[in-house]
Amino acid sequence: MPEMPDLPDFDPKRTRRAVRRGLFRTVAIVLAVLALLTVAATEGSSLLQTRGDREARMQAVLGTAFKIYSPAYTVTIDSCCQTTPASMSFEVVARPMGPVGAWPAGSESYTISQDLFGRVRRLPLGHTANTRLSQSLLNLGTRLTTKDEARAVLARLPADLSALAVVEFEQPLGEADLKAFVKRYRSCAEQVVYERRPGSLPITWGFDYWTDALDLGKGGDMTEEVCGGSLPQFRDWVGLLRDHDNANLRSFDLSLDRLRKAAEAGLAHGYVDQLSSVRELRELLKDPKVRTVRLAGVTFDLDRPRP
Repeated sequence: MPEMPDLPDFDPKRTRRAVRRGLFRTVAIVLAVLALLTVAATEGSSLLQTRGDREARMQAVLGTAFKIYSPAYTVTIDSCCQTTPASMSFEVVARPMGPVGAWPAGSESYTISQDLFGRVRRLPLGHTANTRLSQSLLNLGTRLTTKDEARAVLARLPADLSALAVVEFEQPLGEADLKAFVKRYRSCAEQVVYERRPGSLPITWGFDYWTDALDLGKGGDMTEEVCGGSLPQFRDWVGLLRDHDNANLRSFDLSLDRLRKAAEAGLAHGYVDQLSSVRELRELLKDPKVRTVRLAGVTFDLDRPRP
């Protein structure tokens, strides 16, 4: 029977070094595996969330819905999208609207985010936005600010002041009548109110609400498209919506039913006017088609040519 070799003397230092090497090796392997799993989860989630046209559709649906939800603001949408293992999001910047030539101070950034199941959380602004323009839109269809009251307010102001106002019609106008009206008064219906909901924010639509539909390279005069309500764009965007969008639309105080009814009817109950002066609003009030004008702001425009 062969003899067993003598065991080496126990060396505490060598043992401690061996234990440390083993621990470091184990930790390194665990960290590498965790890093690989994190990358796989992140990339896998990103690929899952951005598959097909989900990014473009998220921006088209939710970004445009946010603009309808915030009619008293000029909204700029950043590129889409940022992804995490649990969500996909993009940024928007909202600035309160004012008369053309006046830029109200202050803008806020907001994140529109949807989770893995495509659900979006509720956002600020909407009916909680306490601006004069928001209040003017909320009052559309009510008995507040009669025509005589509007006339008295405008009479107290210098005629050359640039104005921001909501023009409300006595009876809603169809697309052709709206275009004829704004052309006659050299006004501009950049945002058209396609719904009458006294006490609540109505559905509005602006020519730049859905940027995918803009054809800026076609040339020619875009005045009619910009100032005429852009009803075809509105109808195209509503046609993009599906039943499963309804849950997210409710986060923007909207619903498919209301949007489809408004788009199908295509009736302008009023519009937001950023271009007219106080003098021009006085002339608008004389038209029997106009129910009233609700003033939301004024400023002196140094660049406006004077008669």
